Amino acid sequence: MSEYKGIQGNKVRNYTSDPDNPKEGQVWYNETSNTLKVSSVSTAGAWSTGTAMNLARYNLAGCGTQTSALAFGGNYPPGDNFANQTELYNGSSWTVKNTLNTGREGLGGAGTSTSALAFAGNSPSTTNLTTTESWNGSNWSTTPNSMGTARKNLGSAGASNTSALAFGGDISPGSPRPQALTETWDGTSWTEVSDLNTARMNVMGCGVKDSALAIGGYDFNPNYTNAVESWNETAWTQISALNTARYDPGATGTQTSALAFGGNPNTANTELWNGSSWTEVANLNVARNSLAGAGTTTAGLAFGGTPPVGGQTEEWNGAGATLTKTITTD
Repeated sequence: MSEYKGIQGNKVRNYTSDPDNPKEGQVWYNETSNTLKVSSVSTAGAWSTGTAMNLARYNLAGCGTQTSALAFGGNYPPGDNFANQTELYNGSSWTVKNTLNTGREGLGGAGTSTSALAFAGNSPSTTNLTTTESWNGSNWSTTPNSMGTARKNLGSAGASNTSALAFGGDISPGSPRPQALTETWDGTSWTEVSDLNTARMNVMGCGVKDSALAIGGYDFNPNYTNAVESWNETAWTQISALNTARYDPGATGTQTSALAFGGNPNTANTELWNGSSWTEVANLNVARNSLAGAGTTTAGLAFGGTPPVGGQTEEWNGAGATLTKTITTD
């Protein structure tokens, strides 16, 4: 019988915490938890429960990665309270950071945990906003140039606080008025560009300024849609639709590799985009809508949402993701 040392070239090592980048098949002993562990690669995606946010909320924005994500804004009970709270997720817990200058819900968000952008949304006075704020890893600062059109419940994408895309949304503080308007941010100003093919609000986006997806939404026909559009820096193109129509979903990933999860009507449904079609994969553990997302299709994050209003956090490990498992013996 082969021994572990003969296969791996070394003995089982002791660690006080799990190693950062273990190799597939590597075995180690965690002295802190007193457990024997092994690294493996997943063959199918699944959601697992993470640590809850400090402030339970919905209609928030998020960006970043599974191990370094930013959550900001939103609405929290009782009643309508417009959050300015910002939290940072480090892969195991959320930490409260400096607040937005303007508390809001239904806002757009883009970037990373150290270079993010917050824009539009709905303020406590129920007035739709054009206000844009930039995050430098420590503080939010209001930019001198605002969006061209005030709106809430819009879609967004972007790689940093100097490169973002905003699309769709609702321009009315009263009866909903879905829009097709699209604007780009270059770090200095917003510029109106080509409209979406389908006007909609409560739409989710992912990707970057020049290469993004607009997923689902509310368009009054038949109130929620499975329509998906792809942005190529010049125009939007209608592409393969979601299997399940919805609005207010969470999403993460890129134009060619994306994940859509949750949404209204309240669902836990998760779908994976491979650049040509959507495939239903493992459901969220908690069905919800109006949540935020971050990360990739192999290492994603879902947080916040309603009902009930919660700070639930779930981590997605897709096929090909590296997993750490505890070895148990009878």
